[in-house]
Amino acid sequence: MQLIYRLICFISLSFWTLSGFTQTYPTKPVKLMVGAGAGGGTDIIARMLAEKLTDSLKGTFIVENKPGASNTIAAELTAKAPPDGHTLLVATNTGQAIAPHLIKLSFDPMKDLTPIALVVTVPNVLVVSTSVPANTVKELVTLMKNKPEEFKYASSGVGSTQHIAGEGFDIAAGVKSIHVPYKGSSQAHLDVIAGNVQMMFDTTSSAMGQIKAGKFKPLAVTTAQRSAELPNVPTLAEAGVTGFEMSTWYGVFVTTGTPPDVVAKLQTELARIIKLSDVQAKLKGLGGEPGNISPEEFSKINRQEFERFGKLIKQANIKM
Repeated sequence: MQLIYRLICFISLSFWTLSGFTQTYPTKPVKLMVGAGAGGGTDIIARMLAEKLTDSLKGTFIVENKPGASNTIAAELTAKAPPDGHTLLVATNTGQAIAPHLIKLSFDPMKDLTPIALVVTVPNVLVVSTSVPANTVKELVTLMKNKPEEFKYASSGVGSTQHIAGEGFDIAAGVKSIHVPYKGSSQAHLDVIAGNVQMMFDTTSSAMGQIKAGKFKPLAVTTAQRSAELPNVPTLAEAGVTGFEMSTWYGVFVTTGTPPDVVAKLQTELARIIKLSDVQAKLKGLGGEPGNISPEEFSKINRQEFERFGKLIKQANIKM
């Protein structure tokens, strides 16, 4: 009887300890690492998630911007952080699927980072400075062909979806432009608005504010379907440039090796947050389609994008 009593006590204590850990997470401030500067699409989404997680999990969730190296600085810090769930990465396919094929990394994004939730997928949109005398893609292409290599396009960094979109556009449209990389979209915006750089293939989540303010002229979205928030803006294919598409997804990752109960708690909470009416409205207001898939499906997309962009970069001979 004494042995049975001790066994029951041990099982009860173990259950209390495990469930207690989950209930008390987070036990310290949680960093949401962002690989771009403040004001860009990733930063906007990360701050929204930080606010919601702080309210629901009764902890402190703070955004930490680490721009540069095509979002991989933030990814590396997350990959090498203690696997306890107190460092999260708000990532895009820039850092997860493109940059690893262009930059020599000290970590493996496919192994060292675990996908938790797809937050939103947004189109990239071709915008031009208001000083550019073109109101359609056809007019822009004509200008670019008349002035070869005089047109510049901005991006949030080498290897970003914006960079790859620019390379793809040049090939599909038969033009040649000059890539001007920045450490984030917000910095690039300033030069596009000033007319120092003529155009950009920004994400709608980042560019929508400038479009609505009349500081950017949107000419086309780089997806198969039009954006619900930009219904009058054609797709590239509709505008006459075919054979090229680009979209950007934003998702949350955690350091691989994080305890399963913490991962499960974050997955459940993020899935609930994404479905909130105010969050859905904000994500759609950024021109995006809110994520509505399982972590397993997100992991599959992450792997497929990694392989797809690897082939594209090799075929187009894109280098840092």
